[in-house]
Amino acid sequence: MTATRATARPLNAKTIVRHGWNRASRLYRSGTSPSDVFRHTLSDHEEWLEPLFRRLEPGSEVLDLGCGCGIPDSRLLSERFRVTGVDLSDVQIERARRYVPSVRFLRADMTSVRFAPESFAGVVCLYALIHVPLEEQPTLIDRMYRWLVPDGLALVTTGETEYTGTEENWLGSNAKMYWSHADASTYARWFVEAGFRIVRRSFVAEDDGGHALFLVHKSENARLQRPVPRAIPL
Repeated sequence: MTATRATARPLNAKTIVRHGWNRASRLYRSGTSPSDVFRHTLSDHEEWLEPLFRRLEPGSEVLDLGCGCGIPDSRLLSERFRVTGVDLSDVQIERARRYVPSVRFLRADMTSVRFAPESFAGVVCLYALIHVPLEEQPTLIDRMYRWLVPDGLALVTTGETEYTGTEENWLGSNAKMYWSHADASTYARWFVEAGFRIVRRSFVAEDDGGHALFLVHKSENARLQRPVPRAIPL
């Protein structure tokens, strides 16, 4: 990936992400292809989601943050659970509502969307947290914890190495895309500080790099306090 490196968040980072996905949605996943542009297959997603299918009760409420066009994760989850999908992109949400009509989809910023505490048994956030400005991510992880019921699970893709930057003409879309992420060890600390127990941390290869994939559990242990902005009480 040819990208321009940045040391600070662009002022319009979320606008870049929203417009970028509006332009690149069909280039990233056609809707008929068995894989996305980075060759992640249906079986890959089934393997990643398997702990939720194994451990959560059928009919449980599950939140898909950064749901994209609804394929494959929202569709797979909807076969067993009641699913709410959230995405910043108008085009992604429009496609998701068409492809997976049984799911409730919200066009919203995942850092400002509101849900009551303990609304979900599971939270899935695959390849989406990495598009959120880094300084907002610890608070979003806090909110994931609060949204989960006791004994709930979260499955989250994070950065493996630290990076913030943009790429012009992403996937040939004639649009810019923005990423921001810490390294995997920092995410591990943020999850633990939020109150999660790390069940599994793995590496998912992608071209010459890759991402970390965390499966975390809402444990009964008391949360550790840390000096970051707290989520606004619901």
